[in-house]
Amino acid sequence: MFDTHIHTKFSSDSKMKIEDAIKCAKNKNISMIITEHMDLKFPKDGMFCFDVAEYFKEYYKYRADDLLLGVEIGMKEDCVEESGKVIKNNPFDYIIGSVHLVNNLDIYYEEYYKGKSKKEAYEKYFISMLEAIKNYDFIDSMGHIDYISRYAKYEDKEIYYEEYSDIIDEILKVLIRTDKCIELNTRRLNNENAVKNIIPIYKRFKELGGNNITIGSDAHNIEAIGSNFNVAKDIAELCKLRIVYFKNRKRKYDKY
Repeated sequence: MFDTHIHTKFSSDSKMKIEDAIKCAKNKNISMIITEHMDLKFPKDGMFCFDVAEYFKEYYKYRADDLLLGVEIGMKEDCVEESGKVIKNNPFDYIIGSVHLVNNLDIYYEEYYKGKSKKEAYEKYFISMLEAIKNYDFIDSMGHIDYISRYAKYEDKEIYYEEYSDIIDEILKVLIRTDKCIELNTRRLNNENAVKNIIPIYKRFKELGGNNITIGSDAHNIEAIGSNFNVAKDIAELCKLRIVYFKNRKRKYDKY
């Protein structure tokens, strides 16, 4: 089974060596897609951008049926054309499109949440996501819809589908209409409450006509590779969704 979301030393927030990742994945009987961060025009200079030529030069020798090379693109509103060129000009296997910034504010930090109610902060996040997936039509899968729940500065960080159903439905409809996948990110699936509240989103994806999901740990260290995959597989089966991965930008059905 493929872990389709892994960061190594080419990502600004990871020091993981690919050799260690390979060893760990083999021990866990997991295949991998390396997806380094590429957030062009990130508000902190030099962060979350890497030398793509160097990436392929160093890692291409490792590429195999069980190790593929992708990228996680930050879907910033003023970087669509430049991001598209990066994708077009390089032989990535797989493209994740993610929202890490809203109005150029990093939702990892408290500044984004200052002066906003939870509802306002989350609605702005989802609106940004909707606009991004309309513009970034060259991605393969939309990453971690619940990313904001990791870092929000509220006592209750969870996304409750019924509170944001209108905008979430619009996001899901765009993904389905453009034949994109949605990622089931396993980072938070060790939390029963997180699992309970993420399931309605994936059930709704299926109800609206979606079929395919990717599964990724978002690992930045070897311990996280393949984490909570048993829970992810249970969610996929519950929601009647197929687990896929991408090779040479072509969708493949995963085996597990």
